[in-house]
Amino acid sequence: MSDLITTIGLGVLAALAFGLLWWKGYITRLNVFFKETWHELKPGRCSWPTWTELRGSTVLIAVTIALLGVFVTVLDLIFNKLFTKVL
Repeated sequence: MSDLITTIGLGVLAALAFGLLWWKGYITRLNVFFKETWHELKPGRCSWPTWTELRGSTVLIAVTIALLGVFVTVLDLIFNKLFTKVL
């Protein structure tokens, strides 16, 4: 019986939240946002990268992340050695 009351309570709470969002106009604005986004992503309105461009960008990002990781690791080792001797 307790589970039924909890389920009904949550359903009423969800319905009230949805009603409030609808009354404030958030649901309508969200619908407009999705329609405009769908319109912008239609062919001819948006240019998608080719597979070659996508692979090149992915490799560039992977190399950049690796270099940043090496840089942070080296700085961490330097500061660790520096401050362990000081303290």
